[in-house]
Amino acid sequence: MTVTETQVTWLTQDAFDRLKTELDALIANRPVIAAEINARREEGDLKENGGYHAAREEQGQQEARIRQLQELLRTAQVGTSPTSADQAAPGTVLTVKYEDDPDTEKMLLGSREEGSAGGLQVISPNSPLGAALLGAKKGEERSYELPNGGSMKVTLVDIEPFTA
Repeated sequence: MTVTETQVTWLTQDAFDRLKTELDALIANRPVIAAEINARREEGDLKENGGYHAAREEQGQQEARIRQLQELLRTAQVGTSPTSADQAAPGTVLTVKYEDDPDTEKMLLGSREEGSAGGLQVISPNSPLGAALLGAKKGEERSYELPNGGSMKVTLVDIEPFTA
């Protein structure tokens, strides 16, 4: 993905609010981490100071999560699930049937940050299954690559807009 490409992420309002709260808490915690690093630095030799290195590692992880959340929230399309259900798109609930399995499975095509929306499994449009289903129409069969290198066929049985 180039810098000029922007990938829109579909989120429910609940997920957006939860992620915004997490971002605010992480930003508010920045001074605490900085103070911890300074306190550990005062302990002396930095080469053998495990507390200092642990605090720096925690700061790095926290800053990475802040950047991830800022980008996710910046590109979020909140709560507006597609009104038509003629093809699989982020914000639609998909009913799929896997090859050689008589049962169907329902899932939400959306961000993994969604968690389990309304008890539904959430699949990312960037995952192999999500990418295969993206743009599919009802009744269409698609295949996707499995982690072991094999492939699996899946049929899109039904599509409906997500409702919270």
